[in-house]
Amino acid sequence: MTTQATIGLDQQTKDIIKATVPILQERGAEITSRFYGLMLENHPELKNIFNQTNQRKGDQSKALANTVYAAALHIDQLEEILPHVKQIAHKHRSLNIKPEQYPIVGKYLLLAMKDVLGSSATDEVIEAWGKAYGVIADVFITIEEEMYEETRNTTGGWVGFRNFKVTKKIVESDVITSFYLEPVDGNLFPSYKAGQYITVKAKIDGEPNEHLRQYSLSCAPTEGVYRISVKREDAIGANPAGIVSTFLHEKIQEGSVLPISAPSGDFSLDQTDSRPLILISGGVGLTPMMSMLETVIKEQPEREVIFIHAAKSGNLHAMKDRVAEITSDYEKVTSYTIYDSPLKDDKCDKEGYIDFEWLSSILPTNDAAFYFCGPKGFMRAAYQNLKKFNVANDDIHFEIFGPAEDISA
Repeated sequence: MTTQATIGLDQQTKDIIKATVPILQERGAEITSRFYGLMLENHPELKNIFNQTNQRKGDQSKALANTVYAAALHIDQLEEILPHVKQIAHKHRSLNIKPEQYPIVGKYLLLAMKDVLGSSATDEVIEAWGKAYGVIADVFITIEEEMYEETRNTTGGWVGFRNFKVTKKIVESDVITSFYLEPVDGNLFPSYKAGQYITVKAKIDGEPNEHLRQYSLSCAPTEGVYRISVKREDAIGANPAGIVSTFLHEKIQEGSVLPISAPSGDFSLDQTDSRPLILISGGVGLTPMMSMLETVIKEQPEREVIFIHAAKSGNLHAMKDRVAEITSDYEKVTSYTIYDSPLKDDKCDKEGYIDFEWLSSILPTNDAAFYFCGPKGFMRAAYQNLKKFNVANDDIHFEIFGPAEDISA
């Protein structure tokens, strides 16, 4: 990536970019917040792509600011951010981002820099960032085109959105419901890797824009069906109820049709690894973990698995009966349940939170593959606990729902 991606950047340009690192660290979120405001005001059609809830929370702005900052920091060695680029490219492919949208982003990113930084954004700085953005955009476009081509060439694969019918709707807990999906056209559709997700396009009465949301597939790839298990996001304090999750829970029934993208994502189970598999989840973060669990018992039945799930209480704990059944049927699988606020008749292995002392007491080794997913606070704690347990970086795998964030800070 370095030799090809930075070949068009002269040393002076790279020096100017590197000189902007401190100000991007300080004011990056301010710049990207202004960027989204400018772009969506002038291109309202892009509201059909960008998650407006994340816009309101500021999560999207922070994620973009982190990406811009990382690009500036590693402008001499862009291969350092290649894993991050590929992760974003998977999401872009799932959202059907097009090459012609990149110049729009570049235009308003530079305008936002000028707007926020004022006299600090000299013509020289803006020109340097224009060049750098062009190079970085080309990297994204190239990687994404390869992903689109791979999807087109996959048996049953498609690019864009394809109509799937809800064949079953199953209530899993007080807040999580599963939707089983099969193609309306009855034609072949591709398998996926355990841990991947699809994008659902929601067209909601009364909403001016379409809404795109990404949901992990929660069953094994061999089931011959796609299943998503969606948490209904209720209003809490100043945060309104989730538009799409509420729509799915209340309006979508068996027989309803949903346009979805083909499976995507770089968070997936490595089945070439036969070491113990540790799956740790919090709340609805169990969805990709269930896909991995269902996969490994079928395809690696001799592999030791420890499945750890944390929920607030039993009524909010989805798929507990299925996990209990698997634990009973497969001697290599051990499961643990942690409830933060258990109800009167709840049974669990630990009350409160997953802390280092408890985790280290039940884990057989740190020479294992660790996968975890859940709310961001939960994931930060899980990451810190695993690092304290001396787990190698290459053995730590996680998925963040929504815009990427550094949980290792």
